[in-house]
Amino acid sequence: MNPMTLAIAAIAALAILAIAVGISMARSGSDVSARLERYASTKPEQPAGGASGQPTLAGAFQSSAAMAQLNKVVEQRDFGANLAREIARADLKLKVSEYLLIWAGSTVGVPLLMAALSVGLDGLRNPLVLLVGMLVGFMLPRFWLGHRKSSRLNAFNKQLPDTITLIANALRAGSSFLQAIELVVRESRPPISTEFGRVIREVNLGLAFDTALENMVRRVRSDDLELMATAISIQHTVGGNLAEILDSIAYTIRERVRIKGEIRTLTAQQRLSGYVVGFLPIGLAGFLFVAAPQFMQPMFDSRVSLAGLPAGVIILMVGGSMMFVGFMFIRRIVDIEV
Repeated sequence: MNPMTLAIAAIAALAILAIAVGISMARSGSDVSARLERYASTKPEQPAGGASGQPTLAGAFQSSAAMAQLNKVVEQRDFGANLAREIARADLKLKVSEYLLIWAGSTVGVPLLMAALSVGLDGLRNPLVLLVGMLVGFMLPRFWLGHRKSSRLNAFNKQLPDTITLIANALRAGSSFLQAIELVVRESRPPISTEFGRVIREVNLGLAFDTALENMVRRVRSDDLELMATAISIQHTVGGNLAEILDSIAYTIRERVRIKGEIRTLTAQQRLSGYVVGFLPIGLAGFLFVAAPQFMQPMFDSRVSLAGLPAGVIILMVGGSMMFVGFMFIRRIVDIEV
């Protein structure tokens, strides 16, 4: 058998084994939150065949007994509970087991794709390239999840000042606070309507309003929402004009959003410089590996070695470390807290 095929199979087996070990070694979580998540879900369950009622591959995949059992096992672990919370923050309609299968498939699929492309591109036949491909495949789902989380959080923060103003106006009109939140659910767009709708459902299930509000703060992880929730909790304890308090909070959040926008505009050139410094050399090296592998071959010549490694490999490692440090320094400099 081809040694490259054996290497790819070994990489795939290790990736799947690492994910399985991570799940099995995690401690058991609580079933109460899982039950509440089912009752407080944002949408009713769809039939396996989709809206048209026709059986589909995705529907059969989601409704299979093996997937249901795997999802049940994973959600009972702390690892699965934390991952389920991250998926909910990203607003992905995926179960934890489905996300883990996508993760494993990406970790294995990217090296396999590179191995298939190596038939026409000699530079992809290097085992180091396959190792980098496995690392990229391992990180892609996490980057995707992080991007979805940040996008949803930004959308939530942009809608929050108008939502607070709407609640304050409803309170002035004589509505109760729960009636004001129901108005927000009807008049707003996701993700605001989704999260406040879950608050209403949790209150209807018997949770205290303060607890439901704390659950929303824990789900969204927004500093502006935490400021609003703290003010509401204090007002419920000591009293006061809640409408005026909410107006002050909405003004503060709007000013913070405005200042953040100005800072991003003033630091746009520096942030772009950080991306160029960090990724242009990596992209250029990857292009040379694929387009002209013989040009990079002297970097791996073992006749010139340091500490048992080719000198070129050590140079690449030192250069990559310094580029990473420079990129992180630039990110810290332009990351101005407001």
